[in-house]
Order: sequence, then C-alpha cells, then structure tokens
Amino acid sequence: MSYESAIAALADPTRRSLIERLRDGPQPVGRLAQDLPISRPAVSQHLKVLSDAGLLLVEPSGTRRLYRLAPQGFEDLRRWLDSLWDDALGSFAARAREIAKESNSKDPPK
Repeated sequence: MSYESAIAALADPTRRSLIERLRDGPQPVGRLAQDLPISRPAVSQHLKVLSDAGLLLVEPSGTRRLYRLAPQGFEDLRRWLDSLWDDALGSFAARAREIAKESNSKDPPK
C-alpha cells in the first residue's frame, strides 16, 4: 500500500485511537471496541479500512481474529515522512545559507 492510503486511514480519530490501542500488542475486536462510543460493527469497519491501508495484519486465533500493527505499512509511512522532513531541513539549510550570504555582503569593508 502507499503512504497516501495510510494517511487517509489515519485521518479519522477513531482509527487513530484503534492504532494507539494496538500499540500494546494484538487484540480482538471485542477488546478494541471496549469504551469506544461506537458499535462493535463500526469498529470492525474501521479495522477493515486500516487493514486495507496496509496498517494492520489480521491473524485468525481460534474462533476470533486478532488485529496487530503491520510493521511494513508503518515503515512505508515513516519513509515518506522522513523524506518530507529531509526536504524541510534542506530548505531550512538553504535559506540559512542565503541569509548568511546576505549578511556577509552587507558588512562594511575592513
């Protein structure tokens, strides 16, 4: 999956909450749905969106399914964020060099 689908999936606060809950390890939908202000079927729909975006893996465990974070999906997202951060730092460094040049050209001769 792409980072675009991951970002779109994470735009929803309920989905971000589910991701936070899964940071502690694999969990079934019933446990994930506890204390959420939405129905269990709605939680299942959110989990499907996260899974389709490549952020979750679903593992059968007896008669239930366990959901866990998908490392590769988050790696793809992290790689994109890192490239964005690298671009921002590069732009900052280029601007700092421009300011330093402008400052040096305005200094009076010695």
